[in-house]
Amino acid sequence: MSFLTTPAPVTLTGRLVELRPLEHSHHDGLLEALQEGDLWQNAWYTSVPSPEGLAAEIERRIGLIEKGEMVPFTAFDAAGRVLGLTSYYELAAEVPRLHIGYTWNRPSAHGTGTNAESKLLLLQHAFETLGVFRVGLTTQWVNFQSRAAIERLGAKQDGVMRAISRYRNGALRDSVEYSIIEPEWPAVKANLEQRLAKRR
Repeated sequence: MSFLTTPAPVTLTGRLVELRPLEHSHHDGLLEALQEGDLWQNAWYTSVPSPEGLAAEIERRIGLIEKGEMVPFTAFDAAGRVLGLTSYYELAAEVPRLHIGYTWNRPSAHGTGTNAESKLLLLQHAFETLGVFRVGLTTQWVNFQSRAAIERLGAKQDGVMRAISRYRNGALRDSVEYSIIEPEWPAVKANLEQRLAKRR
């Protein structure tokens, strides 16, 4: 087995959000987004970089594109404002499968439907263009907002990985693993489309 199409940078466009391949030129917009509400401090358990670490994080993600290990996207709203970052990662052609994650968005975007549409665009591309069988989503046990959002997608919880790594502050991290597999995709897609239709 393998991907129908090799995962690679691509622009995915919806009504509320556009996901564009991450570029160095997105730095200033991303800096403004993460400084809104001091995200890197108030969401200590997430992958949000500090302002000083943002350029290195952009460089890291772009470097992983070249290695075929990640496909990162910058999320923009319909007005062209940068919302945040998300990525495909853990690309495994033998299943085929991938993960969606390393996601963060500016606080003012929360509850606007942009994250739901981002997930719809990413999942649709993964299942219908790349031909994946499984999409994984991992979050932290203490990130209740993220866990609730993933469960609203219709993803199934596969398990909790206890003390799997450490946070930046040294505390042990428990991660929660979710997945959506190909037979579940039509129902997940219908659910997301219905949620977004209510925002028209």
